[in-house]
Amino acid sequence: MSSEAQHVALSLQDHLPVLQVLIPFLAGPLIVLLGSRTLAWPVAFIASFAAFVCSGLLLSQVMNGGFISYHIGGWAPPLGIEYRVDAANALVLLLISGISTVVLPFAKPSVADEIPQRHHTLFYATFMLCLTGLLGVVITGDAFNVFVFLEISSLSTYVLVAKGASKDRRALSAAYDYLIMGTIGATFFVIGLGLLYMATGTLNMADMADRIAALGTNRTVQAGFAFIIIGMGLKAAMFPLHHWLPNAYNYAPSAVTAFLAATATKAAIYVMLRFMFSVFQPDFVLDMGATWIIGLLAVIAMFVASFIAVFQNNFKRMLAYSSIAQIGYMLLGISMFNLNGLTATMVHLFNHGITKAALFMAVGALVLRTGTTFYDRIAGMGRVMPFTGAAVVVGGLSLIGVPGTAGFISKWVLVQAAFDNGWWWMALAIMASSLLAVIYVWRIVEALYLHAPNPEAEHQEAPLMMLGPIWIMAGACVWFGFDTELTLGTARTAAEALLAGSAGMAEIPTAAMH
Repeated sequence: MSSEAQHVALSLQDHLPVLQVLIPFLAGPLIVLLGSRTLAWPVAFIASFAAFVCSGLLLSQVMNGGFISYHIGGWAPPLGIEYRVDAANALVLLLISGISTVVLPFAKPSVADEIPQRHHTLFYATFMLCLTGLLGVVITGDAFNVFVFLEISSLSTYVLVAKGASKDRRALSAAYDYLIMGTIGATFFVIGLGLLYMATGTLNMADMADRIAALGTNRTVQAGFAFIIIGMGLKAAMFPLHHWLPNAYNYAPSAVTAFLAATATKAAIYVMLRFMFSVFQPDFVLDMGATWIIGLLAVIAMFVASFIAVFQNNFKRMLAYSSIAQIGYMLLGISMFNLNGLTATMVHLFNHGITKAALFMAVGALVLRTGTTFYDRIAGMGRVMPFTGAAVVVGGLSLIGVPGTAGFISKWVLVQAAFDNGWWWMALAIMASSLLAVIYVWRIVEALYLHAPNPEAEHQEAPLMMLGPIWIMAGACVWFGFDTELTLGTARTAAEALLAGSAGMAEIPTAAMH
């Protein structure tokens, strides 16, 4: 290889953090400029796959500890905007870009069935903007940049949810409710940032952490903390701020629901973790008593949302309430405030993402053949769609937390965290709430297999372009139930760094800093 080629390769490696966001960001307007329905999907898929490669390369550099600091435009923080990558956000970047890359092939036949053809170009452009926003939220080290990318992802999400109106007009009201609640959440978040900026005079999160630590007890900082946690709690669908989620998931197009359920709330949970442990520091969070409040709401969500899910007769809506309960497990891990608790949060964030992607894509396949997600209309479809039905079973087992699935790993580490704190009763609560998951998963298995197939449905398996992505995710649910080196190993590294606060990590040198 020539010295010039080596220099190019080195430069690309150095600029991975910004390429992670820039590639899908440019793909969105490019799709609109091309104006071709034929080229819209290939451009979106290539951009998403490139972002996935970037996230994989970034994770390989930080999964054993340390972080990468990338200075936008060569301006050093805190004056310039910084992209900072460590084990915590690298794992979330891998999840978001990976889910996007798998969902897009599934989306091609699904979108063709559920969305009018004249909207396809703008659909894929909006999808790219949503991906850009979620990746930007996770990778940026600038607090105000979090808000900017949050708005990019949110505004595009409202449009994507509304695209379900061609199938059901209630998608418009669901998107409107999501817009109102999302705007309230974003407003709370930006008010919190304003209070922190007033107290510290900086927006760089690492610099902000140092200044907050130097301030000691400060009412302005405490108020900022409360606004930020409530704002992000709403975005994460933390109980009882979750009312936007069931309708948004239920009425959005199947491909949109699969992508959002696996990524959007996970990005919000990550932002909560980043602010609680890297900006405000662990001691500050304990002094505020936030862990007890979050823990109480988490336990309520685990039981109440699971109980509601049991009585649903709509597959999509059942999975939506299940997501609220599973978010409760993630928040419970945060409230445990120990290494295993934070590890459980990080690993469940990933494992729940792949599980819900598999299940919601399977729902999309059922919609293609039956036109609906109600139990009585999809009855018996497991018999005529054996591969789709089997994927539902695998995803359901992971949702319950059966050994040999990714969901088991998450809940096992969470139970360990409960015992670490001497909370044996909490370990029992985790297992009891999982039994509720057995009930609502069994109800869908019963509908798919123990009834005669609906005579009005199309008795044909889903196309290969849908089955491939469904089984990639279903296979991942099993794979990561046995091979935990990537997920559990990276999650533990991330948890150690988060508990150490802003200190405790060495920077990985990169030429992009110069």
